Amino acid sequence: MNPDRLYNLLPVVYRQRDIEQGSPFQMLLRVIAEQVDLVEGDIGQLYENWFIETCADWVVPYIGDLIGYRPVRSAGEAADEPVGPVDKILAPRRDVANTVGYRRRKGTLALLNELSLATAGWPARAVEFDRCIGLSQNLQHLRKARGRIVNLRDVGDLDLLGSAFDAVSHTVDVRSPNSPNSPGKYNIASVGLFVWRSRVYEATHTLAYCVEEEADHCYTFSILGNDTPLYTRHARRASSRLTPRELDLPTPIRRRAFAERIDGEWRASEKYYGPDKSIAIWASGWADVDPNQPIPRERIIPANLSEWKYRPKSGHVAVDPELGRITFPPGQEPDGDVWTSYYYAFSADIGGGEYSRPVVVPAGHTSIYFVGSGQDFPKIRAAYNKWREEKPARAIIEISDSGVYEEELHLELDENQSLEVRAAEGARPVIRVADWRAGRPDAIRVVGASGSSLTLDGILVTGRGIEVKGTLDEFTLRHCTLVPGWALQHDCSPRRTNEPSLALSNTSARVRIEHSVIGAIQMSVNSDGTDPLSLQISDSIIDATNLETPALSAPEREIAWATLTLQRSTVLGDIHAHAVTLAENTIFMGQIKVARRQVGCVRFCYVPHGSRTPKRFHCQPDVVDEAVRERARLEQLPPEELKALLRVEQFRVTPAFLSTRYGSPNYCRLSDGCAPEIKVGASDRSELGVFHDLYQPQREANLRARLEEFVPAGVDAGIIFAN
Repeated sequence: MNPDRLYNLLPVVYRQRDIEQGSPFQMLLRVIAEQVDLVEGDIGQLYENWFIETCADWVVPYIGDLIGYRPVRSAGEAADEPVGPVDKILAPRRDVANTVGYRRRKGTLALLNELSLATAGWPARAVEFDRCIGLSQNLQHLRKARGRIVNLRDVGDLDLLGSAFDAVSHTVDVRSPNSPNSPGKYNIASVGLFVWRSRVYEATHTLAYCVEEEADHCYTFSILGNDTPLYTRHARRASSRLTPRELDLPTPIRRRAFAERIDGEWRASEKYYGPDKSIAIWASGWADVDPNQPIPRERIIPANLSEWKYRPKSGHVAVDPELGRITFPPGQEPDGDVWTSYYYAFSADIGGGEYSRPVVVPAGHTSIYFVGSGQDFPKIRAAYNKWREEKPARAIIEISDSGVYEEELHLELDENQSLEVRAAEGARPVIRVADWRAGRPDAIRVVGASGSSLTLDGILVTGRGIEVKGTLDEFTLRHCTLVPGWALQHDCSPRRTNEPSLALSNTSARVRIEHSVIGAIQMSVNSDGTDPLSLQISDSIIDATNLETPALSAPEREIAWATLTLQRSTVLGDIHAHAVTLAENTIFMGQIKVARRQVGCVRFCYVPHGSRTPKRFHCQPDVVDEAVRERARLEQLPPEELKALLRVEQFRVTPAFLSTRYGSPNYCRLSDGCAPEIKVGASDRSELGVFHDLYQPQREANLRARLEEFVPAGVDAGIIFAN
């Protein structure tokens, strides 16, 4: 709005006199106009607040109350703010908007399929278990799809046993699917809602990795050389089908599903392979295939490549979607690179990936240098040299594709220079640092002068780590991956378990790590007469590849000269730091050794026994230890029994992960059998660790409440996590 709109309504004579006196009346009317704008905006929003589509966030619970919508609080109360992330999970706008329509369709199977995505954001498939029970056929009314025994020759049905797509009949299971200890499935009045919590991410036209230790014709879809299951490309919305298929859900691609019979031979199915499908492969200089087009699916053979023994015939390529492996005929290897597009699964938008992420726009004029195929610069080094030549105060090097950049990078910043190396929207560039020199380390080196800053955003670094030196002001890692252990074996185990991913050597930079996955951090900072280095980590994973290896320390496991701030993160390894100013909603799987305990606070965290920390508040296993000691005092238990109970409780609340190896789809995800003190132990009753902001306990509680509301009377409906 025009700040002088009230002032312009005055007669000209008064405005002239006001200007002669220094415009004090104009300044007053500008302040009044600002408040008038706020009042008018609030009045204009009053009409919009009558509709769920356009109302403000704080109005959503009130509209829900008008139609009898029941918000769920069983997973914990909302945050202190009037409207926060937890409120939006417990009372989502779309759930309130669809409440009336859902009530009209109450008890239908199609509604249950949509309910999970609408209330919890999880794709789902509802299964009526009574249709999976074996029964005696009536000759007057045959139902051939039910009551059949297992066909041992149908390997496809055997692959799906126990899943949401199981078509084999079962005996009656009288247990309820809602049983907390031993849930059952196949009962007459039981319905199971299979939900998929993992998210599927795309890797577009990225380089395949040649597994030279096996053979020159062996490749993996993952550029890191590890086995990774390939997933179905699906739309993240409710399927229009009554019963969603595998193609409609984020499921891993099975070998049998990937295969299709063509002219008596098994070839890749057109449902999964091809442009704009789940899998595509390009090969330059191979056979007579056009390198600009994917290899025809008639030449793709689905196979089991678990031991790299299968050999495809000439002119064909073998693909294993369950392991993410590719094999060319021996002696017919491509002359050029092999490129792939595929989908993989992970829990959240963390680390380098092609997902949408917020772009931080720096203030002031910024020079942008575009890198990638068809851009101004083919390599990062060329754009960096141009920046060094022009020397702008603020600059961005933007990488526009998901290619692999094998370069020797040494980034040097002069005084008061700011440089950001970032991935473009929808790109995941990979910087692969090779062993260029035998006599010296080959890490990416960053050297900065006073007043300078460097930011890496959306980058995946493998092969080596990053070394930071100099007096630069700030070094930021945002949505990046520094592969723990530098590189991976085929089973996702690290190749260099003792090597740090980030080395801070004689630097005074403030280090920020946000939404990233990195390996160990090693600090060689002089503590003589200088303040401790500030290290702020949030929504990230610090993985030392071994729980007995320091995730943060100085060389030789000494105390790092740093003050640490950790929020909503998972640390796999020990922490040796000068001080911890704040640690909250974080899982520490290794011991913490802090030199200065008088400052800082550790709250709502898991901290192993034997740790030396500042004051702790509501941390585990401290809370359960206190409860056991109080019980022992009331019941007058002997010391031996008290020690045994303490060991049992401490073991029970130890965080349990589905996987602790980077590269696995379930990396750092808490298992379903993890203790409730960890799964809902955060300050806002969400889970501890890096996936705190997913608010999975709140989503699950909301979904269970909606199931109870919309299933028919007398039916037990249970949630079954498919991954």
